[in-house]
Amino acid sequence: MKALVINCTLKESPEPSNTEALASVVADRLAEHHVEVSSVRAVDLSLAPGVVTDAGDGDEWPGVHDRLLAAEILVIASPTWLGRPSSVAQRVLERMDAMMSETDDENRPVAYNRVAGVVVTGNEDGAHHVISEISGALVDIGYTIPGQAWTYWHLGPGPGPDYLDEERGRDWAHSTGRTMADNLFGVARALAAQPLRVSG
Repeated sequence: MKALVINCTLKESPEPSNTEALASVVADRLAEHHVEVSSVRAVDLSLAPGVVTDAGDGDEWPGVHDRLLAAEILVIASPTWLGRPSSVAQRVLERMDAMMSETDDENRPVAYNRVAGVVVTGNEDGAHHVISEISGALVDIGYTIPGQAWTYWHLGPGPGPDYLDEERGRDWAHSTGRTMADNLFGVARALAAQPLRVSG
């Protein structure tokens, strides 16, 4: 089984990413279940605006799209800015919109029988709003969202320290992240054993 983590930080590599650090807790737990985990920092790529799989002219989204189709588990990780997902997360979801019109060999949307979850960091409140926005988009695309398929960290409301600089709140975020990984794996395994079908 494979998992893909898409880190939607605004920070280009190799700048340290709080979002990547928390997402790694989920990735490490998935690896304990013998899931092959890979990650991509979307801001490092040239991702054209749009809702198509391939925008041409140097667009690097097709490579991400291929990795999405190779993975049974997806984790979207985003910081909170102004109480909302990052602009990079919005770009990623807009590009994933094209998957709604793509089908597999059994005429199912290509995101069917794949699971997804959300990781959020930030030094302000709004984590649940970010989780609901991203989760709702992923459901529209066709992903299955298990119960408690998220974790977050913040010390809001208001400005404060970054995740990488602050120990407070980490135990809860890490425990929740490990549970998130367990739930993602469990539902992915169930869907592999008994896939969703398209009726009609």
